[in-house]
Amino acid sequence: MRKHILFTLIFVVGALAIIVPATRQQNVNAQQRAGLTPEVIARRNSVEQELQSIAVVDRKLMVAMRDGKRMAADVYRPKDTSKKYPTVFVRTPYNFNFWDVRNGLPRDLSSELDALKRGYAFVEMNERGHFFSEGNYDILGPPLTDGDDAISWIAKQSWSNGKVGLIGCSSTAEWQLAVAAQGNPALAAIIPQGFGAGVGRVAPYFEQGNWYRGGAVQMLFIAWIYGEQNQVRPMFPTATSQQDLVRVSKSFDLAQQSPPVDWSQALRHLPEMDILKAVDGPRGIFADEMPVDTRGSMIKRSPNDPAWYRGGLWHDNMQINVPGFWFMSWYDVSVGPNLAAYNHVRKTAKGEIANQQYAVIAPTLHCSYKRATENTIVGERSMGDARLNYDELTWAWFDRFLKGESPQLLEKIPRVRYFTMGINKWQASDTWPPKGAQPVTFFLSSGGKANTLNGDGALTNAAPATDSEDKFDYDPMNPVPSYGGNVCCTGNAVQGGAFDQRKMEERPDILVYSSGPLKDGIEVSGPIEVTLYVSSSV
Repeated sequence: MRKHILFTLIFVVGALAIIVPATRQQNVNAQQRAGLTPEVIARRNSVEQELQSIAVVDRKLMVAMRDGKRMAADVYRPKDTSKKYPTVFVRTPYNFNFWDVRNGLPRDLSSELDALKRGYAFVEMNERGHFFSEGNYDILGPPLTDGDDAISWIAKQSWSNGKVGLIGCSSTAEWQLAVAAQGNPALAAIIPQGFGAGVGRVAPYFEQGNWYRGGAVQMLFIAWIYGEQNQVRPMFPTATSQQDLVRVSKSFDLAQQSPPVDWSQALRHLPEMDILKAVDGPRGIFADEMPVDTRGSMIKRSPNDPAWYRGGLWHDNMQINVPGFWFMSWYDVSVGPNLAAYNHVRKTAKGEIANQQYAVIAPTLHCSYKRATENTIVGERSMGDARLNYDELTWAWFDRFLKGESPQLLEKIPRVRYFTMGINKWQASDTWPPKGAQPVTFFLSSGGKANTLNGDGALTNAAPATDSEDKFDYDPMNPVPSYGGNVCCTGNAVQGGAFDQRKMEERPDILVYSSGPLKDGIEVSGPIEVTLYVSSSV
């Protein structure tokens, strides 16, 4: 393997959100297994009672889209009808049923109650093809017109002030980008969090929503989609009344209960297109032709298949002109494309909106911002106190752009707030990478035996005088698994975070290039770009 490799690090010389959980259903299931405490039961009932006392609650509204398919929505709005209200809108493929069917009590509705107390209406809606919503499911809830139609529907309600803000993490965020690019005049602000699977193509990344990395299929979506592509599911007759839908939702939330899968073994199955079939997973968009705009068959596509451009992904030719508060995390699967998307929108948005793009980069796992503690552990690594008042930031953002309040907000908060691991502290910058960052180039060098941590691979500041090939044998029946890192959604196959890689580096099919010990501390803040030349015998 030729190693004419340019390894660029951007560094700085010197010392070295309200979150609407995308994994709500997973958290509920965990509580079911563990059993609910009397305190949790009392709190849930109390929140529901308080909601009913201060809100007009409209559940299981079936909102028609332009093609006639209806999406299920729950609406919470203040009882005071003397004024109109801005709306926080959450659209998701996950289960937001107001009733915890398996435990026979309300689910946690504290996010809804918090919004009402702050003077907002709160609307949550299931994506097409999920739970009570009609139609066939595709990732990100295409067609794009669904998101656009839902925002327009909210803005036209008698209680609405005509302004809508979006918030959510993971699949509850990823749809926001492409829909924001539709230019709906009612959309006043977005807060996408952990939104990588919504980014299709943005230079220099070409991942088509985390489906690829370096042109190879990432495994994360295979495990995730096992529980999502439920194209065959119970549905109620079209004529079922709202009253009946609310009543039966206390008995049937339509959440599937899939058999458990050991993904650490299941993801090894070959060929890849049969992984779900091998675990008796449902048919759907992963490997099968489906009646959706993208036609499904995701595993059969190439990275530039036209199907990627017919779905719900955002690409860098789709201009976003909406104020955005972008939340990312270092150990998420897609922090690179996320940051590239943020910078692209900041560069291409029109007029003052280009200056209304702000970012937070936390040192946590996917959608784990509010799980930070005074001693935040990510994998095996302590980040120290990585907490941040996300509620304060996100509500101030909505107050600014949905209510016209907090006029000085944008002058008070940094454009980019990022957590520097190693010194374990929050820092601020007006740009990303931070101003003053300088590129540093390293080269990979060896005598042709860079295999394992005991090999002769070196990371050097100067180009080697000679260039020897490094080789390894790839065995598809014994693949190299990820061990920690920035990952998501692979079940028990991979645990994310920082882990000592030395046991992995003992494998002969891993090439290792190490520098000497650093004499002084440096801060590494910015993208890593690699130029690598590879050839294969097959």
